[in-house]
Parts: sequence; C-alpha cells; structure tokens
Amino acid sequence: MAKTAFLFPGQGSQHAGMGKDIYDNHSGAKNRIESADETLGHPLSGLMLNGPEEELKRTENAQPALLTASTALFEMLKEKGLTPDYTAGHSLGEYSALVAAGVLPFSDAVKIVRQRGLFMEEAVPSGVGAMSAVMGLDRRELQVVTENVSGSGDIVQLANLNAPGQIVISGAKEAVEKAGELAKEKGAKRVIPLQVSGPFHSKLMQPAQDKLESVLSPVVFQDAEVPVVANVNAKEATKAGVLKQQLVEQVTSPVYWEDTIRRLLELNVTTFVEVGPGNVLSGLVRRVQRRGVNVHAVQDMESMEKTIEKLKKEES
Repeated sequence: MAKTAFLFPGQGSQHAGMGKDIYDNHSGAKNRIESADETLGHPLSGLMLNGPEEELKRTENAQPALLTASTALFEMLKEKGLTPDYTAGHSLGEYSALVAAGVLPFSDAVKIVRQRGLFMEEAVPSGVGAMSAVMGLDRRELQVVTENVSGSGDIVQLANLNAPGQIVISGAKEAVEKAGELAKEKGAKRVIPLQVSGPFHSKLMQPAQDKLESVLSPVVFQDAEVPVVANVNAKEATKAGVLKQQLVEQVTSPVYWEDTIRRLLELNVTTFVEVGPGNVLSGLVRRVQRRGVNVHAVQDMESMEKTIEKLKKEES
C-alpha cells in the first residue's frame, strides 16, 4: 500500500513574512505563532512576520521560527484529516518531524531549538569555520578529498548529502577552501561558498553538541506515533531514547538526506509533502527520484488548499 511522508525544512528556508498568511487567516496558526512568543519570552512572531531579514536569519532566531511555522502548518493539515505514515526533517527540521510524530510537545521543542541555535552560534568564533556546496561530484570522490585535506590538520567533512551531485562540506575555513579547489580538480562542476554563521554538522560543533546533550537530558520524550527517519543514519525509529540520542549526534554528524529519501522510497512512500517555508526539500526529492512519486509543498493557505485537492485526487 502506498505511503505518505511529511518532510520539514531546515535552516536556510526562513524568510521575512513566513507564516503571515496563516497568521492572518487561521486562528490555530495564530495561536501557535503567539505561543512561541510566550514560551520564549521573545517577540519571535514580529521577526517571522515582518523581519528584518538579517535578524531573522540569525541561527537562534531562524531555528525556532522555522519550527513554529512548520508545526503550525502541520496542525492545519492534521485538522483537515491529513496525517503522514512517516516524518523526516532536514537538520533543524528533524525537531518539527518529532513534534509532528508526537515525540515532543511544541513548547519543549521551541525552547530546545532556540538554545540549539545559540549553542551553534557560540561553538566556533566568527570567520574560523565555513561551508560550501559542491555540485556534480560523486560522494565517494568527495569523501576522499575531505579525508586527504583533513589528514593535513584542519577538519573538513561531508555535512549535508542532499541529493546526487549536491553535497555540502563543512569545517575549518582554509580546509573547506582547499577541499573545494581539489573537488574542482576532480571534476566538480561548481563549488559555492555558503553564507552561514558556522561550520554546521562538522566535528567543530562538538561544544554545541555537549551543551545540547545537557539540555536534552531532562526532557521527557515519548515514543513516536509514526516512524521518524533520522538524519544521522537514514533509518526509521519510534523509541523515545533512540530519537533523543540521534538529536544529540546530529549536531556533529552529516545529514544523510539523499539516503533518507531513498529509505522512504524503500518503505513504499509515493507521496512527499514538504511542510514549511520554501520548497527546497521538494526539489531534492525530485533530484533523487524523478518519476513515480507525487511531491507537494505546503507553506501558506493557497498551497495548502491546492495540496489537499491534489491529495484527494491521488487517493481516488
């Protein structure tokens, strides 16, 4: 029987004005967005709805803002009777996936990701780390490149394995630059430096991982109502303890997103619904599997109505 997966975006999908449409037109979404302000004691809604963009994209703001918008949209879909067979989220999006799967209440999740963002900002001094997207090179070849560069001292590693020929590397600035040059020599089509505040999903994030582990330790997780496919190993899990440990490991581990999509396909998922701002994940699904799947993106009232209509047609 065909299955459905809900996918939740990570940092980078945020933009000023996200959530404004649902805030203005849906009482439940408005309540969710305002509850984030109350929980954090911080006017997050103002940044989400009005910006400024520079302030919103700060890691400690972008992460709770994306979680808030994504889970508000999920609750709206749930209200319409649409629920997933599996959930998954890209990096920060894994927290939204866990909220959707009933593992964490929103109030706990939004506090955790706010702290997670702060820890990630503080882990490495500005300008020391970097990330670059490498386009058009096989992951095995790129793995060899990063290992050779890291063998000389500074750390660089695969960080986001997003889709075939689309991999992000992360680590010390000079090592990332050197790996990018070697990747081009090996045949990479392009190497694009990313405008990020730190070397996320690299071993340089260990201080952030240690602090996050302390924050997560007392938080009560529930077993998942539907399986969550994790970033760290692209395997589905439902046990609360496993899901918590994977969140800890995720900070310094690569995001195996291509593998996550392939695993969902193995599990007979034929419908993917991206729930949250932007459509980055929808594009990545299509890069992994061009045919035989239905891909939808829900980010406002209009796209939600269109998606619901299309899903009903697919079912009939």
